[in-house]
Amino acid sequence: MNLLLLRALFLISGMIVGYQTASAPGLAANLIGMAIGGCVALFLIILEAGMRKVSVSGLSSAVFGLILGLIMAKLVGDAFTLSMMDATTLATVRTTLTLIFCYLGMAIALRGKDEFNIIIPYVRLRRQDQSEEMIVIDTSVIVDGRIVDIFKTKFLTGKMVIPKFVLRELQQIADSTDPIKRQRGRRGLEMLHSIQKEPGLDIVLNEEDFTDTNEVDAKLVKLAKLMEARILTVDYNLNRVAGIQGVKVLNINELANALKPVVFPGERMQIKLIKEGKEHNQAVGYLDDGTMVVVEEARRLLGQDVKVSVTSVLQTQAGRMIFTKLEQR
Repeated sequence: MNLLLLRALFLISGMIVGYQTASAPGLAANLIGMAIGGCVALFLIILEAGMRKVSVSGLSSAVFGLILGLIMAKLVGDAFTLSMMDATTLATVRTTLTLIFCYLGMAIALRGKDEFNIIIPYVRLRRQDQSEEMIVIDTSVIVDGRIVDIFKTKFLTGKMVIPKFVLRELQQIADSTDPIKRQRGRRGLEMLHSIQKEPGLDIVLNEEDFTDTNEVDAKLVKLAKLMEARILTVDYNLNRVAGIQGVKVLNINELANALKPVVFPGERMQIKLIKEGKEHNQAVGYLDDGTMVVVEEARRLLGQDVKVSVTSVLQTQAGRMIFTKLEQR
């Protein structure tokens, strides 16, 4: 049901209830009651619209804390009945205890809402021998574009979760005044549209937003921990931060590096030298897959195709580097 239609039905219902519960008989009293009922319903609708940032998990945690506070107040209040108190004082003590414990319970529950994995919105009923894997998609993966081809290969399985705050960040990049950022954002939106049209993919939009932080990476880590999901990214920093906090990460760059062809010391290849290296008299070229090839004593041959032999291979977090030397002419 549309939210606007629901609000309209609630407003009409409030006016009908106010009309029928007028305090005095007569058309004028009924009209006044209908107006009062409509005003109360309209006030509640405005209050509900202002609570947009209240998340389902936060509301569930608050209810959990409220119930816990009521139970504690009842137990402690029953203990006071053993003392010699009159009925008025005992009622005051019970009321005070109820207010204190309900407040403390709700405050503690809201403060630690990310740790409540058993609250109702996140209970997943399934057979014990079946596990539903969920993958939270990062903004960098959508902008990167290779995710579309990976999905077509059916290499990744499970439910793909796209957080709403990732879409918001993607929209902000697409609306940027910087032409490069704007182009990247629009490319990301196109990739997202292609992903949604891909058959056989289970893609869901997650409405959860963590208002206590503005960092998208921190929100991704919190959401992944809450849903016991993995994060799909190409961001090196997010990879390290999530790993430190115990969240599993699928890094497309690591997958691409693992699929690059293996070379061994002594192997020969032909490479075009494109630019100077960092060290003295070095030149740099690239293989077709983007692997950097460093050639010693070759700065004078920039722009030429040369034959080299591999001396060593260095594997880093950023990728693979191949060190070579010129073959004897």
